[in-house]
Amino acid sequence: MPLSLRRKDGPVWDTVFYTDIEPVHNYYDEDKDLDVVSVAEADASGSYTFNFGRLRNDAEDLRNAVLLEEIGKRGYNALLSESWSMTLFRRNKRHRVAVVYSGRPARMEGDMPPLRPPPFLQLLRDSM
Repeated sequence: MPLSLRRKDGPVWDTVFYTDIEPVHNYYDEDKDLDVVSVAEADASGSYTFNFGRLRNDAEDLRNAVLLEEIGKRGYNALLSESWSMTLFRRNKRHRVAVVYSGRPARMEGDMPPLRPPPFLQLLRDSM
């Protein structure tokens, strides 16, 4: 059976919007009840793609199910800093969002604040 290298005909995804957020610190000196026990040598990151029909369910679980679960396997329980980039694509009437989310894992002890949603989640909701 011959291997077909021909590109499938059809519309491509056009880039509509792109934003890139530099690392933002999550904990400051006001958080005196927290002690940083250890910090990872490198950032943890993940790439995620959302189709607008599934955006609500996927994005709600992103932080807890993916990035914190990944760093938890390595013994960390918080992100000292977070950064992300987001690209909005369009093909005909369909939209897709690609997010690259990263942060510096750390092991912290003390009175941990409750987990908050990913910083880009509100921008995704506003785009719906």
